[in-house]
Amino acid sequence: MKIIRYLDSEHRVGYAALQEDGSALQISGDIFGEHAVTKKPAAVAKLLAPVQPSNILCVGLNYRHHAAESKAAIPEFPVLFMKLASAVQNPGDPIVLPRQLRSNEVDYEAELAVVIGRTCKNVSRDRALDYVLGYSCANDVSARDWQGKWGGSQWCRGKTFDTFAPLGPSLVTRDEIPNPNALALRLDINGEVLQDWNTNDMIFDVPRLVEFLSGSTTLPAGTVILTGTPQGVGFARKPPRWLKPGDTITVTIEKIGALSNPVVEESCG
Repeated sequence: MKIIRYLDSEHRVGYAALQEDGSALQISGDIFGEHAVTKKPAAVAKLLAPVQPSNILCVGLNYRHHAAESKAAIPEFPVLFMKLASAVQNPGDPIVLPRQLRSNEVDYEAELAVVIGRTCKNVSRDRALDYVLGYSCANDVSARDWQGKWGGSQWCRGKTFDTFAPLGPSLVTRDEIPNPNALALRLDINGEVLQDWNTNDMIFDVPRLVEFLSGSTTLPAGTVILTGTPQGVGFARKPPRWLKPGDTITVTIEKIGALSNPVVEESCG
């Protein structure tokens, strides 16, 4: 099932199941609990990120070829950082370049997002996918100057500005994607393909990430896990390819869809 989250014409938030003809049927109940698809068409006025996460846990250097282009050793354990929930951005809404804090090195990262469907802790690898509700497209937007030079030797400041976590356009339930580590993913800017790889290149696959991140740690339903990006990011290019106003970034993942966002300058009044 492809699930969308939306605003209706009266500004109420709802969930709906997308049909093959593009229509949307309203979902009754909570997608993290009991729910059913009704026959009443959903009046979609605006598409929202498919979930508003309780936590956003992110994994760095999780693709072999990306670790190589970053000149980093293959990690022994998953490299964890976090984004604030306020960083989430809707499909079609802009990524805002944080000029108030002088960042001029904002980069893109196409990622598979994993959405936890049931609260869990200390999950074993062989049961990990039982706790996954589904998958979505994500863009781990990153201010490399704050990540590498000004962030006090940690990544969070450069990764969690407002709008730096676009999600969408839909959440595809796990029954439609039995193996999340066999999906083609691609990112293009203004039609130019800059990342084009497969989730089978992950160093730590999705079950291993759920096992690791839930170790001695409660993952509430609604937790989003960003699973890393393949090679082709902007900072590794010669010359570097930084985001600029007027760009449109599209992340496309097999079986999920395409997430597009324009890029705009922050207004610093």
